This record gives sequence, structure tokens and C-alpha cells, in this order.
Amino acid sequence: MAWIYLFIAGLLEVVWAFSMKQSEGFSRLGPSVVTLVAMLGSFWLLAAAMRTIPLGSAYTIWTGIGAVGAFLVGITLLNEPVNAMRIAAATLIVSGLVLMKLSTP
Repeated sequence: MAWIYLFIAGLLEVVWAFSMKQSEGFSRLGPSVVTLVAMLGSFWLLAAAMRTIPLGSAYTIWTGIGAVGAFLVGITLLNEPVNAMRIAAATLIVSGLVLMKLSTP
């Protein structure tokens, strides 16, 4: 169950990063509220996951899901640039996440 919590926490990190961008510096109420609620949920689930998953693994995977997820949201929803180097960087992050998961007892 801890891994499911961690995965959902990572997805919520993507939500809060995107909604923070949409809040325009917390000047728009709706996206600002979504940001804060998603942050709280993400942190709470991360804390729950860390009851059984080691800190280094949990934090690395949480931030990795957030980083790659935000990268994909930026490309698909915000028309951010796509190039070979950015894709290679995201691929390396995902490879690191897989290795971290496989190395965690």
C-alpha cells in the first residue's frame, strides 16, 4: 500500500506544480486553492509512504514522478519545447526511478 501512496503523492505533486503555474504567482484564487490542497495531499501521502519505504527511496521517487510528470504536462498542455536533450534527461530520470524502486527492499 505504501507504494500506491507514494505514486499518488507523486501525481499530486504534478497537480500542484501545474496549478501553481496557473495561479500566476498565487494571484488567481481557484488555482491557488488547488495548489495548496494538492500540496497537503501530496505531503500527507508521502509521509504515510515513508512509514515503510526508506527516506532516500521515497523522496527520490516522489520528486522524480513530480519532475517527469511536470515535464510531460509542460509539453502536452503548455506547449513547452520538446527536443532530444530534454527527452534524454527525462529518460534518465525514469531510469533512475526504476533502479531506485528495484533496489529498495
